[in-house]
Amino acid sequence: MNDSTTGHASRAIFAGPVATPVLAAATVVVLRDGEHGLEVLMLRRHAKSEVLGGAFVFPGGKLDAVDRVVAGARCVDASPEQLHARLGEPRLDARDAAALFVAACRETLEESGVLFAHGADAAAAQRVRDGARRAQRFDAVLDALALRLDTESLVPWTRWITPRVPAMMNRRFDARFFVARLPAGQQASHDDHEATDSLWLRPRVALERYRRREIVVAPVQLMSLVHLARHACVASVLAEARTRRPPLIEPEPFEENGVRAIAYPGHPRHPVRECAIPGPDCLLLRDDLFEPPAGFDSLLGLDAETR
Repeated sequence: MNDSTTGHASRAIFAGPVATPVLAAATVVVLRDGEHGLEVLMLRRHAKSEVLGGAFVFPGGKLDAVDRVVAGARCVDASPEQLHARLGEPRLDARDAAALFVAACRETLEESGVLFAHGADAAAAQRVRDGARRAQRFDAVLDALALRLDTESLVPWTRWITPRVPAMMNRRFDARFFVARLPAGQQASHDDHEATDSLWLRPRVALERYRRREIVVAPVQLMSLVHLARHACVASVLAEARTRRPPLIEPEPFEENGVRAIAYPGHPRHPVRECAIPGPDCLLLRDDLFEPPAGFDSLLGLDAETR
């Protein structure tokens, strides 16, 4: 994988309110155990992308109409009702809940080449990815190769709804985040279309690179990296995710003394009084860098060993 992170990237913008509908989306935080601990896959979005152009993100994208059709197909290893129960959102329609799992699998394959399917190796993942590039329907390619999506590998982790005045983008998303281990025998590679670079990074290293302005990440990725940095291995992340319902996080932008800021659950400026995830309850935008009020080091108590 290319380790170059130079070049233009998105900047925090805090534009005006977004009036367009909130789009359902699915994101997969792909993890592996590296030589020095937990590593997370991050993809650099194309600089000309309308959403987070140039920023490093986790694989994912918006829900497509075909995902709802595929959700009830034989190429999915669980019924919509089973997936609905696993997602933990009683008010959501079962087929829509199942479609989020399908979208997570499809988007991760298209952007990173990683396929969550039973018995799929690198060659099978490439064949399904090639089919997607030829605009073949996802379920048709899976059926042709006798593959079934391994939805059990995707564990619901968090749910983020971007605010009416989002930072770094001009759209709103209702994104379900899943955590998953990189399947054995597969490798990740960016598609050179939506993503132009791919990196495996320890969460603390990713945060340090962001502080040194070597990479750009949006606040949701920043907060997610802080959350991941509490874990030493993939098993630890998956175990946490399986023991609780995914928290809903709706950031609240505000301005204080001329400084733009984002409040999270637990902050006095946020309507939800209890913290939802580990990490700061507020980020300030200082010199185009998001950091807690106490400064960047307060995120993790970073020391020289992690830099």
